Amino acid sequence: MNITVLAENVSDTEGVEAQHGLSLYIESGGKKILFDMGQDGLFAKNAQVLKKDISAVDIAVISHGHYDHGGGLEKFLEMNGEAPVYINRRAFEPHYNGTEKYIGLDDSLSKSDRLVFTDDSLSLGEGMELFTCNENPGKYPSEGKGLNMLCEGEFVPDDFRHEQYMLIRENGKRILISGCSHKGILNIMDWVKPDVLIGGFHLRGLELSGEDRLRLDNTADILARYNTKYYTCHCTGCEQYEYLKERMGEKLSYLSCGKTIEI
Repeated sequence: MNITVLAENVSDTEGVEAQHGLSLYIESGGKKILFDMGQDGLFAKNAQVLKKDISAVDIAVISHGHYDHGGGLEKFLEMNGEAPVYINRRAFEPHYNGTEKYIGLDDSLSKSDRLVFTDDSLSLGEGMELFTCNENPGKYPSEGKGLNMLCEGEFVPDDFRHEQYMLIRENGKRILISGCSHKGILNIMDWVKPDVLIGGFHLRGLELSGEDRLRLDNTADILARYNTKYYTCHCTGCEQYEYLKERMGEKLSYLSCGKTIEI
């Protein structure tokens, strides 16, 4: 399996632009999968630089209903005329940040016949599965503080029932792909226990002191107990990543825009 980062907050690759968002080009089992699409069409521009063919994508997945993961949907539909786009049926509900700014998807695209709406779980065949863990009780806090949804005309905390994850089984390994892990990276690890985890931990904004530091310490210590290799990015935050890296060592690596890893 090869995974190339088409959109992410940081770029160390010449000619590849960064943006706040995420898009991964996954090549697995003879299939080409696009997991998330960043804010807009930048993922496609970077794909051209990196020689990854968007028109050849077989399956597309949007992890949840935020603009920085599904904002490139219109561009993808223009460039690829066949691949189904798997998205949770609640992803187009109105989502907002803590200042009541809309951070959701373009609702005009919700009627596209290319969309396949998912619920709790869906097998994609060939060792690939989408799931939500919506009914799983969480031992640990979620990572969605300050993010809201509009419900019956009122802002309420987002429950992230629109967030889905992708599990790929290949060469005896279970590889979990997560966009932002809003339900809590520790909860997700407790539920799935993959051999490899790729995605954001949603720790960006935490201070490296006080209670936030204790939270980062606890996160690093618990993650390190699993026999899992972590590749993180996007909403983990660069400072937070460096702090976790000091405690987790080689178990944790950063995936910047333009980078390709082989698993």
